[in-house]
Amino acid sequence: MTPEERAQLIADITAAIKGASALTEEEHRWVKMAIQKEAQAIDLRRAIIEKTLTGLVWFALVGIGSAIVSWATQHGYKP
Repeated sequence: MTPEERAQLIADITAAIKGASALTEEEHRWVKMAIQKEAQAIDLRRAIIEKTLTGLVWFALVGIGSAIVSWATQHGYKP
């Protein structure tokens, strides 16, 4: 392979790669919106998990407090 043929081959490969990966403006916008939607879905899942865990902790605290008060009133404590 001569240097000219090699240079031509490299130029052809480079042009093919650039032409194949080029997205239109609409495609760029769609990809950005898809990424944003996925990020929002992840944030929503995190928020749901956080709120659920917080609710469970409060439920446990109230349940333990209620059990303590119930036990105390059954053993002579008068509030």
